[in-house]
Amino acid sequence: MEETTSTISLMEQLHIFAITKALLILIVGYFVAKIVSTAVLRIDFAHLGTHGKVQLRRAIFYGIFILMLFSALRELGFDLSVLLGAAGILSVAVGFASQTSASNLISGLFLMMERPFSIADIIRVGDTTGEVISIDLLSVKLRTFDNLFVRIPNESMIKSQVTTLTKFPIRRADLQIGIAYKEDIEQVKLILAEVAAKNTLCLDEPAPLFILLGFGSSSVDIQFSVWAKRENFLRLKNTMYQEIKKAFDVQGIEIPFPHISIYSGEATKPMPVTLNTTPPISDKPENDHNTSEKL
Repeated sequence: MEETTSTISLMEQLHIFAITKALLILIVGYFVAKIVSTAVLRIDFAHLGTHGKVQLRRAIFYGIFILMLFSALRELGFDLSVLLGAAGILSVAVGFASQTSASNLISGLFLMMERPFSIADIIRVGDTTGEVISIDLLSVKLRTFDNLFVRIPNESMIKSQVTTLTKFPIRRADLQIGIAYKEDIEQVKLILAEVAAKNTLCLDEPAPLFILLGFGSSSVDIQFSVWAKRENFLRLKNTMYQEIKKAFDVQGIEIPFPHISIYSGEATKPMPVTLNTTPPISDKPENDHNTSEKL
């Protein structure tokens, strides 16, 4: 009996009971936070997208786990008021030392509230275009089309122009075309409309748009805009260029390449060029020729 009492007294002195209890609180708290945060995602929140649900899950998990951590520290005999005071001083020091991180954190909160894009959207930031795979408090992660991983700080996202390519269900493809000056523009317009009508990926509504951009250095510049579903955008653009080239070849429409015309005197008459077929005259003096013959 005395041995048992002494063993219990020794364990109390070594705080084994408190440590065991704190570990149990942390383990139970971890699993509770995991279960609760996962169960919340099963609730259908109409106003939350994929990104919002992920952030809500993280907030619930870390919130519960931090509360359990405070409870474990309390069991170990720590004074939480002192810890909170030290944490406040430490946070101020860390804030001054990591102003960039704080700026990214605040920018991340603005992104979460504004929600200009979601996970799995295709966005363009500067010269980088890719699929959003993660939206975190400090940065946004993208996977480019050539399978590169790109991390963009949230501060840069706030300051830069961000284009979401998959925000709406349909997109417009602007086809830049040049035709020779001798071609009939109305005929070209009819050919393009016929090509668009035959293409199954091209939407009838909104209708295709024909725009005469102006007179270029070697061609009449045209923009022919057609609409497609978001997932068919690239296929439509590729097939339209191919079909337009075939239609122009069949109808004899010339697609010019850049060239330079030289004019002399009058703007419409080209400079005359004469080819001289007379053999060149030798530059040697005649007396030198005679001297060489004497030698």
